[in-house]
Amino acid sequence: MIKKIVCATDGSHSAEKAVIFAANLAQQCASHVAFLVVNTITIEKLKTTAGWTSEQLSIAQAQTKAELDYARQAAENTQISFSLHEAEGRDIAKTIVNFAKTNDCDHIIVGSAGRKGLAGVLLGSVAKDVVTYAHCPVTVVR
Repeated sequence: MIKKIVCATDGSHSAEKAVIFAANLAQQCASHVAFLVVNTITIEKLKTTAGWTSEQLSIAQAQTKAELDYARQAAENTQISFSLHEAEGRDIAKTIVNFAKTNDCDHIIVGSAGRKGLAGVLLGSVAKDVVTYAHCPVTVVR
């Protein structure tokens, strides 16, 4: 039985589909969903990085807020138990999996654009890495 889901989102089309899927699954299973945005650049790092401005930081923070607002709206529309989270980490997949372990999540949901061929090799795949590192079942939404 699924009790607690973590759904990672980055605002992409596939992540938005994953958010909707997670909300619907949680509704069917009476589960809690922890929606998660992973920030790869911290405020402390920005302070020491040449070229970054407070305006760029504000834009990044607005993007994170928009991603979590989308998840909030999906959760409220389906009337599920949910929470919103931000985590920091350079390796997005490992950060997602560590969040899931630390917060006793028993299911992970991520989106995937499904890139194939050379683009998939060059860009890597967060979804593939989450599946590789995960301690629990993972649903990849396309």
